[in-house]
Amino acid sequence: MLPALLVLLLSACATTPPSNVDNACNIFREKDGWYDDALDAEKAWGSPVPVMLAIMHQESRFVAQAKPPRTRIFGIIPGMRPSNSYGYSQAIKSTWKAYQRSTGNYGADRDDFGDSMDFIGWYNNESLHRSGIAKNDAYRLYLAYHEGHGGYNRGSYRNKAWLLNVAAKVRDRAALYTVQLGGCADSLPRGGGLFGWF
Repeated sequence: MLPALLVLLLSACATTPPSNVDNACNIFREKDGWYDDALDAEKAWGSPVPVMLAIMHQESRFVAQAKPPRTRIFGIIPGMRPSNSYGYSQAIKSTWKAYQRSTGNYGADRDDFGDSMDFIGWYNNESLHRSGIAKNDAYRLYLAYHEGHGGYNRGSYRNKAWLLNVAAKVRDRAALYTVQLGGCADSLPRGGGLFGWF
């Protein structure tokens, strides 16, 4: 009975987004283990936590099972989704599989925060090597994240004013998260979590 209750509690916690997604300190105080996951991704890939967090905010607003909205037929009938992107990172299946092959992390799930942060860090690292984008350049990293490295390298974003505006919002949010974390990082919970109690 107790193991089933623990599974239920853990799954309920994992699917609820933070109550205030505009404050990095509140996100990490509210979500046990997320700060450690973010630091692990930063250590593994060299992409700053605020940059990865800002990309995730833009992609899913921290909703674990986020999917793109369905298209509408005649404005009312639900149609197909525009892509198979899913989870915190909104990674598509083929890119997620490339991440799994590259890292050997075959058990990674798109609806797991830690795995998704690691994916974003990995992708930003790929953006450095494939597109020459600095790991702290949230604006260009987001453009590559959205368009893919091939699209970014071809400049597919240049005539997409809406996308340039979104990338600017990601850049500004990364700067905001940087300031916020600068004032609270030392007080954020580290290590343990639920399983640290035993």
